[in-house]
Amino acid sequence: MTLVATIVIVIYSLCLAFIFCYSLVQLHLTWLYLTRSPKQTPTIAPQEWPAVTVQLPVYNERYVISRLIDAVAAFDYPKVNLQIQLLDDSTDDTTTIISEKVKLLRKNGLTIEHVRRSDRTGFKAGALQHGLQTATGEFIAIFDADFVPSPDFLMRTIVAFTSPEIGVVQTRWGHLNRDYSMLTRLQAFGLDAHFTVEQQGRSNGNYFINFNGTAGVWRKACIVDAGGWQADTLTEDLDLSYRAQLKGWKFVYQQQTVSPAELPAEMNGLKSQQYRWTKGAAETARKHLSNVLLSPKPVKAKLHALFHLLNSSVFICVLLTAILSVPVLLIKEHNPQLQWLFQLGTLFIVSLLALVIFYWVSASRQTGKAGLRFIPDFLLFLTMSMGMSLHNSVAVLEGYLGRKTPFIRTPKYNLVQPQDNWKKKLYTLPGISIVTWLEGLLALYFAWAIWLGLHLKDYGLLPFHFMLATGFGLVFFYTLAHHKKA
Repeated sequence: MTLVATIVIVIYSLCLAFIFCYSLVQLHLTWLYLTRSPKQTPTIAPQEWPAVTVQLPVYNERYVISRLIDAVAAFDYPKVNLQIQLLDDSTDDTTTIISEKVKLLRKNGLTIEHVRRSDRTGFKAGALQHGLQTATGEFIAIFDADFVPSPDFLMRTIVAFTSPEIGVVQTRWGHLNRDYSMLTRLQAFGLDAHFTVEQQGRSNGNYFINFNGTAGVWRKACIVDAGGWQADTLTEDLDLSYRAQLKGWKFVYQQQTVSPAELPAEMNGLKSQQYRWTKGAAETARKHLSNVLLSPKPVKAKLHALFHLLNSSVFICVLLTAILSVPVLLIKEHNPQLQWLFQLGTLFIVSLLALVIFYWVSASRQTGKAGLRFIPDFLLFLTMSMGMSLHNSVAVLEGYLGRKTPFIRTPKYNLVQPQDNWKKKLYTLPGISIVTWLEGLLALYFAWAIWLGLHLKDYGLLPFHFMLATGFGLVFFYTLAHHKKA
């Protein structure tokens, strides 16, 4: 073989190996989820309810802010022990809507504050840290603007702080608009797996878990002890979670408490969210991975933390495996003596089976049965995830390389019913970039790979190439279609 062919095979094999190991970790979390019982949340109310501050970080949320404020104002928690902070960095009429709601609720006896800053330094992390200085609560509940918590949220979560070392109680996300479109259905499919198998599995194994940025409650002393909110990553929630757990704080996950939220319904909003999550995870890995590996935590906990922090790197491995699979076809054709080496491709099949089990357990636990809909949803979810791999890989690489970009929040449009429409609303994000056109080119590249496989009569990679061509094609199509409406 030539040097180039050797390099291709080495990179291809390493990427397959990483995907394989990642899948085994997911399978182990599934095992922990199924075989270990979660800690039961106490149901006995304390003699005296502690003071709680509810922080609502907001930036230009005209369509959903009233819905959020009304939900929080309806908490059945002793009003004398409740403080609500509207951390408002808005530059549009959201500020006026908030001001009017605050005036009305104050008349009804609520302690609610409209907190404004002179600038958006630190974005969401900066707003939370700024609000913390005047927060009167022993506990801090946080909700993003797209959430609609139930009235008993605080009653259900505060009782879970059964010991002084518990720093966080995180709840499961629900979905207000799961069936709004194919995009929202697939997002719900993926998030459900995270909020059932992953989070509960990590909790059952006493491994690092994370506050998900919203729909959770912090002990204020935990935030302060861990160094407060910091804005040097795009996932300030994951960053603070690791800092707190490295200092010995315990996290509680409440799967039975569901906090509904709105999913992005258009591709550019989804891409913005995915960019922030994947890049922020890479930045957090860059910041904390060495601290985790050098900590006195058990080896299993470190191993799971390794893949937890590096999980966004899967997109890089998927992208490289995909692109290199085409030259691998040609190398295989001209080097029949290496047939044994190409059997490594079976790792991909094993990885796929592990993920099938992972997502099957999640889907079956949501409704009691996964049903016939599982297979098409799983395949379509996998296909779209492959199609997002270029976009997310760029974000991950930027995170590892330390390239700083601003926090761009995901627009929310109050889309609950199928007839609700976002096309004439504000907050549209720019969607056409060089990455978009590269996604279109990759769709053509993998369409050619399908033809090449047929031509060479090598059919092993045909399903993989078909999913890649479809995935990149769908992402390209939706990005253009959702951009045109602007």
